[in-house]
Amino acid sequence: MLRLKLAVAAAALLAGAAFASPTAPKNGAEYTTLKTPQPVQADGKKVEVIEFFMYHCPACYALEPAMLAWVKKQGDKIVFRRIHLPLTGENDPEAHMFLTLEAMKLEESLHAKLLTTWHVERRRLKSDADNLDWAVKNGVDKDKYLTTYNSFSVITKLKNAGRVAGTYEVNSTPTLIVNGRYLTNPSMVDASNPGIPRQQLDQATLQVLDALVAMSHK
Repeated sequence: MLRLKLAVAAAALLAGAAFASPTAPKNGAEYTTLKTPQPVQADGKKVEVIEFFMYHCPACYALEPAMLAWVKKQGDKIVFRRIHLPLTGENDPEAHMFLTLEAMKLEESLHAKLLTTWHVERRRLKSDADNLDWAVKNGVDKDKYLTTYNSFSVITKLKNAGRVAGTYEVNSTPTLIVNGRYLTNPSMVDASNPGIPRQQLDQATLQVLDALVAMSHK
């Protein structure tokens, strides 16, 4: 009888693994639920989606085209925003650049150019001087950039960036947060669905996002 029970239990586990799917994601597999839900910058009719990323991150660059297409497809269903993970802490130059351009309302228009600089031109922006040089060459007013770069609000946000990532339980990029409650990323989707071809992983991740947005609307 014990052997029969063990066999039934093993079969159930295998069945659960077999039905793992990005279109029907499971908590603890394709996504996790944050221990402490976070406030959102969206009204009750829209779902907030945050992408934690880093400019130098190859996986973020690979996800970008599919991510942009997904955001466009969602239309008014979501509010999408990005947060730059501060890899090197309170003085991380990439996060500093992001926060500066965001404060100047230029990040969105320059985001693709920055990714191209890192991943196509293979130019590394690793210091304050690199950032300033890049910004000026791409049409940003030097004095306004420096004033914003060194402003109290930007410096404060930079110092708090690590704490913000911690509240969302984020330690890698790209990581996606849905409605301040659910966390997913390509690594989780890949680990939970090992049969997915690598070239289809980004789309599978967005299928998980579809499901989480639908859950949030309910």
